[in-house]
Amino acid sequence: MSEVKMTQVVMDKKEEIVMKLTHFLITKENYTPIVVNGTKNEVWLENQEGPYKIIRINSNYIHNNEQYKFDLFKIRNITAQVKKKTLSFKMNVLNIFLDINDDIKLDDVKNIRSISIKNSKDLLKNETLKETFPKIDSELLQEKNNIDLLINVTNDINMKSAHDNKVYEETFKPKKIIITPILIALCCVCFILELVFPGLLSWGANNHDLVASGQYYRLLTSAFLHVNIIHLLCNMYSLYIIGRQLENFLGKFKYTIVYLVSLVASSLMSIVFSNSFSVGASGAIFGLLGALLYFGYNYRLYLGSVMKSQIIPVIIMNLLLGFTLSGIDNAAHIGGLIGGFLCLMALGITGKENKSEMINGAIVLTLYLVFLGYMGLFA
Repeated sequence: MSEVKMTQVVMDKKEEIVMKLTHFLITKENYTPIVVNGTKNEVWLENQEGPYKIIRINSNYIHNNEQYKFDLFKIRNITAQVKKKTLSFKMNVLNIFLDINDDIKLDDVKNIRSISIKNSKDLLKNETLKETFPKIDSELLQEKNNIDLLINVTNDINMKSAHDNKVYEETFKPKKIIITPILIALCCVCFILELVFPGLLSWGANNHDLVASGQYYRLLTSAFLHVNIIHLLCNMYSLYIIGRQLENFLGKFKYTIVYLVSLVASSLMSIVFSNSFSVGASGAIFGLLGALLYFGYNYRLYLGSVMKSQIIPVIIMNLLLGFTLSGIDNAAHIGGLIGGFLCLMALGITGKENKSEMINGAIVLTLYLVFLGYMGLFA
């Protein structure tokens, strides 16, 4: 029999720290690696919901204050690029040096906290890391064998990446769209019925006095009625474009809830500010835009450019049209927009659920609807 020798893996202390810390931040704290061009021996991690939105681990040797100041300047420039891409107003950075001259004093500058880690023991002793990540004591890998460390880190990160990729793929892959065509069909059928029975428009339109008298069904029926063929075609085209996209992202159940809640919110906001008759699906469609805004913000690392070039401009343009043109119920549009945003916040986005944010969303949405109901019906 021949003797098999295991290959020795040689790893210096900086590599060991990088592997352990990166493994912990990715698998336990939900950070994601980001690619930063022009950097060497650096690891950049991002988590928009984390205590630090960016964590940077630098293995390069920093030998004097000039190099340290230039390093901070580089961090600010890179952070500004990430802020722009992710539509973030404030971005705090944890800057971790693994090889810095002891004579250099680490100052906390605006939004950048710098610390020095010299060895693996420092990972468990450093006060900033312990305060920021209380679980680091128990969840940091402790393997002393380099081969075991390498295997465990690789396997765990690959499993985490595979899970994240599966969620991302499930969210964005094309699905069968059912609810949006049904909503469009209902609006078209109602329009045909309006032509056959002219009184249907006044029977189902939204109106403050009539709703306050107990005809609450108008809060729902008004969204399926339209004044004329142009009104119908414009709204149905918007619903087709926006609705199909959002239904694909959210799934049938959440999409339906968002649409109905947006519809009610838009109708309530309408009767708060107006006593005229109001019909049309545009308030609910604005709710879909609000939900799309919330969805895009949560996926801003991937959809940041789409948010800036498409979603936000469409919302602003349509609101401006509502303020400048007569005969448009802008109160309903704004009411639906807010309702859709808060509704999806309360429901949560698959793969990106945040319990505290969902609870806050549910509370604010409830207060919002109750307030609109009170102001519209009783004030």
